[in-house]
Amino acid sequence: MFLRVCIRALVGLSLALGALPAQPAAVRTGEAEVRESNGGVPCFTIAEREERRTGAPSFQAIRVSAVPAGRRATMWAMAMPPARTFPLMFSMCIPYAGRVPSLPQENAELLEAGKLYEVVIEVRPGDAPDGPKPDLPKSYVGRFCLARKADGSNAVKMLGAAARSAAACAPDAPPSARGKARGR
Repeated sequence: MFLRVCIRALVGLSLALGALPAQPAAVRTGEAEVRESNGGVPCFTIAEREERRTGAPSFQAIRVSAVPAGRRATMWAMAMPPARTFPLMFSMCIPYAGRVPSLPQENAELLEAGKLYEVVIEVRPGDAPDGPKPDLPKSYVGRFCLARKADGSNAVKMLGAAARSAAACAPDAPPSARGKARGR
């Protein structure tokens, strides 16, 4: 009798556990790359190894934020309408404050030398031009700053995604600090 009760309890527990929804897989965040385009303006894309891993994702939106201690302030953003997209390849780069008249976007704020910024590129989940990719990141993230050069112009410095400060972009940053902040 005791054995029957135990078996029924185990069967009931097994059925109950089988009815629970499966836990969703963790969403991976990819690495964005920040480059310098014409005139020292930052431009943004996915890292080359990301494209090799999952192909070119379908672009959805981009947001650049200032990252002062504890909060983010949007500097510029642009988004694709639901019916439109394009494959974002490593070989292309979206310039900061790039103007595409048909796309909804915010006016761009002026980026300042010596401050930490973060770019987030959002893509259509699991959607790539060559078919669905289950491990495709939902977004790609990178951090950067502008460093003032001796001639007064700015240079774009890509920092590691976990960078917490723009110390490498301070005008008097020693070369050793510049190397460490890059995260490479």
